[in-house]
Parts: sequence; structure tokens; C-alpha cells
Amino acid sequence: MDEVVSRLAEIVGPAYVSNHAEERFIYSRDMGTMRPSAPDLVVMPGSTEEVQRIVLLANEMKIPIVPMGGGLVLSGLTRALKGGMILDLKRMNRVLEVNEISRYALVEAGTSQGMLQAYLKKHHPRLKHSQPDAPPIATIGGNVLIHGSGHLSALGGYHSEMLNGMEVVLPTGEVARLGTCSASPYWVSRSPLPDLSGLFLGWAGTTGIATKLAVKLYPARSLSDAEVFLTEDANLVAEVIHRLTEVGVAEDVTASVMSRPAFLAGFQQTIVVYGADTPEELKWKRNLLYASAKPLIEARTGGFAPVPAATKSIFIDAPNLPLTRFADLRQGGGFEYVGAIMPIELFGPAYDAGIEIANRLDVPYGMGARVVGQGHSMMFFYAYPFNRADEATVDQAREALEQTNRAVLELGGIPWKAEEPAQKQIIQRMDKGTFALMNRLRAALDPQGIMNPGNWEA
Repeated sequence: MDEVVSRLAEIVGPAYVSNHAEERFIYSRDMGTMRPSAPDLVVMPGSTEEVQRIVLLANEMKIPIVPMGGGLVLSGLTRALKGGMILDLKRMNRVLEVNEISRYALVEAGTSQGMLQAYLKKHHPRLKHSQPDAPPIATIGGNVLIHGSGHLSALGGYHSEMLNGMEVVLPTGEVARLGTCSASPYWVSRSPLPDLSGLFLGWAGTTGIATKLAVKLYPARSLSDAEVFLTEDANLVAEVIHRLTEVGVAEDVTASVMSRPAFLAGFQQTIVVYGADTPEELKWKRNLLYASAKPLIEARTGGFAPVPAATKSIFIDAPNLPLTRFADLRQGGGFEYVGAIMPIELFGPAYDAGIEIANRLDVPYGMGARVVGQGHSMMFFYAYPFNRADEATVDQAREALEQTNRAVLELGGIPWKAEEPAQKQIIQRMDKGTFALMNRLRAALDPQGIMNPGNWEA
């Protein structure tokens, strides 16, 4: 490895490569429950050209590469399961272009959510991007590549659906641009060309390294509001979501249940966030939402809760801070969740399964869902905090996650950003032809088998 470190130093500079024990320790884990797996070294490129040269060296020396963004995936996807190098992209953090008229931003893959948010507020205050409920250092690239969702997902879908195009370094060291940017100076769409982006979305870094991404932007309305609809029967939440989304005014729709604080136990909150540029427009949208829920209100099965204006920022702000506080419920910096992609009609059964697991294992829980599209699907999450200094709580959360993944698959959902054990559970249920095709594509793209090995393997 000394020769490899020396040659990498020639590419990125001595300050940006290390095989020291402290770096290897830090990069061996994330904040979830997956056990550490240490890399042999860590390297931080500063450009696409440097990434390309690193990949060529990795092919020559047959060294595994694990691409990494913010390192906040929580499910251990950036651990070096078979050694090799962690390729940390956080130096590649420039906002390269913002197109005001066609509403997109071109960024390097290591650009963080907070960086793009701050850049838009300063230079393009009439535009915003969809942010996940994650710390601001989470990267744009990482969240797109794992099919993330965020506070504009009711409006625009999964973050991977907000991708206009991308630049990737293939496992062989070649560079390709995908989307209109492959034949035009504009990064405006993935249509009408053959859409090759799917070769890199959801693959956990096993097919290549994204270096640039163009993502959709949306109008930043001057006014925002939130409505909270309360129910006491989880089986009604799907109908609530269906009704509140059919009027098409929502930017974000979430439904949640929490065991803490105690006064919320037993209730389901469906929260709708929407924006407008005038008070009249805001009132008109509020009236549409109230009209859509009128049958439920008249049947006395639920109703809108009065929320003081000063409190509404809790629901409107992105990222969502209450979720961050819940993540540290047991203190010690431990938090992981199963995010399950499923149809909204499964909210009630998913809720029941989560309550049963939490009660049986005696773990604190938070559950909820983010609606994606106008009620087309949801990302249902089961969140389990733990204390990293208390191994018993880590084991408890790990067991809860394992059982939750199994329950999700039984219901017909798919675990999101699945950790290595969950990947194997999915593969067992996956259509055999699908998995065979995945293997053929990986073998064609990565003949040396160097890209994040250990992931998406039977």
C-alpha cells in the first residue's frame, strides 16, 4: 500500500491521501448499526480528472473503490467491505451553474445540501431545491443516487426523478455524460435520449462514480403554510393522504406517529406544506385542502388541528429539526431507520407491523411516511435510536431493523438504501431474471470487480 499511497499523492497531493490508523478508523463506520469495516486508505480527489486517474490506478493495482459523499447513509453502504480505498468526494463541492429560466442547478457530486441551499438563497432567492431531512452536510449526489426524497417530493417525486443529467467515471476509467448534456451545452433533461442514468441510480456505487449532477429547482414562494390533520386510526391515513393530494397544492406531505412526547402517542399526524406568493393564493389553497377533507371531518373520523403561527415553522423548515432531536433520543449519537418504498394504501398495515416489533423488542420508535408524487407512493420509515456507547441498545436496534426489513418485504414494500443484510433479503425475493441482468451489467461495466464489492451480491 505504500506504493499506492505514493502514487495517489502524485494525483491529489499528499494532504488528500492517508493510510493512517485514525483515518481508517473514522472511515470504517457510519452512524448506523452496521459493524465497522476498515479501508486500507482514504483519498479525496478534487476534480473529475483526478477521479479518473484514481480509477485507472485502482484497475492497474486491482484495489476496490468505495465512493462516498457525506457519509450519512446510515446503512453502511460506504464501508469498505473488502478493503481498498474510500473515495471521499467532499472536495468536489462547487455549484457550477444555475439556470434561472429552465430551473436547474449543475453541481459537483460532493456539493452538500447546505451549500446549494445557501448559494440559492444568496444568488437566486426565487429558486429552491428539494432537501432531505438530513444534516446540511449530506450531499446532493449521495441523496440522488440512493433515490432519496425531500421536502418537495409531493411536488416533484424522488430526488432521482429530479435528476436532469449526470457525468460519471466508469469503473474502467472512462468518462461519460448522460442526458441532454451528452449532446448539448444544456443539462435540461434526460429525455429524449436513451436513459442510461438508471445504471447508476440505486446501485450503491457498484457501477461507477458520479462526479457532476444537474438537479431540478423549484419556485421559492414568498409565503408558506402548513396544515395538520389528526386521526386516531392508522387505517384512515391512506384515505387522508389520497384526499389531501388530489387537489394538487402540496409541496410536501408527511404522516407520522411518535412514541415521544407522550401526548402524541396514539395519534397520526398528516402534515401538508404548501406555498404561495400572495395571501389570497394561500387562502385559496387552504380552502381546497379543507374541502378535500370535508367527508372525513363530517364523519368525525379526523380533523385539522389548530396550529399557532409561531409553531408552524416546525413543519415548514427544511431540514426537519424534530426528527434530528428524535435521532438522539437515547443519546450517544446512534440512529438508523428502515425506509420502505410502498403504496400509500399500506400505511395501516405498515404501522401495525412497526408497533408490534417495537412492543415485542421494547424499543423506542418513530414511524411515518413521506408521500412521493401526488400520492403515487410513499417512503414509510421505521426509526430506532440507540446509544452507541451501550452495545445492548445497538444490538436491540439492529434486531429491530432486521425484523422490520423482513416485515416490509412481507407486506410488499422494498427497503430503501438497503444495508448489506437487507440487500440479500431483497435478492432472495427478486425476480431471477432481474438479478441475472444486474450481474451481467455489473460484469460489463466493472470487469475487474473493483467497485464497492460486497454490495448487491447474493
